Amino acid sequence: MRLRSLLFVPGDRPDRFDKAAASGADALILDLEDSVAASAKAAARAAVVERLRAPRGDVRLFVRINSLDTLLEEQDRAALAGLSPDAILLPKAEGAASVHRLAERLAASRIDAPILPIATETPAAIFQLGSYAQANAHLIGLTWGAEDLPAAIGATSSREEDGRYTPPYEMVRSLTLFGAHAASVAAIETVYPALRDLNGLDAYARRAARDGFTAMMAIHPDQIAIINAAFTPDADQIAQARRIVTAFAAAPGAGALQVDGRMVDAPHLKQARHLLIRAGYPD
Repeated sequence: MRLRSLLFVPGDRPDRFDKAAASGADALILDLEDSVAASAKAAARAAVVERLRAPRGDVRLFVRINSLDTLLEEQDRAALAGLSPDAILLPKAEGAASVHRLAERLAASRIDAPILPIATETPAAIFQLGSYAQANAHLIGLTWGAEDLPAAIGATSSREEDGRYTPPYEMVRSLTLFGAHAASVAAIETVYPALRDLNGLDAYARRAARDGFTAMMAIHPDQIAIINAAFTPDADQIAQARRIVTAFAAAPGAGALQVDGRMVDAPHLKQARHLLIRAGYPD
């Protein structure tokens, strides 16, 4: 599954579904949680169900349900019963135990979908980021958020004045990145909330790709092209990766080789293979 960009769409705004699908996003996140007021939850569920039953085209449809152990979550599952979204986004997840609990409930509701936890929205969740490997059979990826956690602990912000994350939230981001890779699932960067700052978005998305994230969530269609470009290896990167793979294939007993005037070894080969997989090329 090619997954670079995931675009949030409020579930109670079906008038936006087609525009979102035409944005180039690899997946839409049809939201039943934070972007939907309590009075509009029922209408949102009905609109999301109708969209799931319609022809889907190329874009994948994820659904963000409400948090576990709430009446809203039960109502979400009841509405989705018998349907198969491409994934269920689980807010306020707290490790593998949350994933297993939701997986059991999805099966009981005849909802056939993997789970994408938002893994950093409560203080307790931070201490469970290493546990997702125990539930990787149910996962499509792992992502994080920088809004609910500061609110939960009484912090005034997760960011410096220049937009950089403060040290506690840089730590949380890093732990999510490593937790995803430890579980062998996609590491998905959180949203960039400054809608009009497209240059800032480009730098943010490229930093995420550099650091080892493989996709990113978005909150506006105008962000999608920039995100897709950041997470798509360019021709030069692909060519270099192929040269590394080819060089090691020609010298299978070598521990280190010279490619393009620099020494490369096993970690570089692994990076090259990952890049080719992301680009959709066999190595």
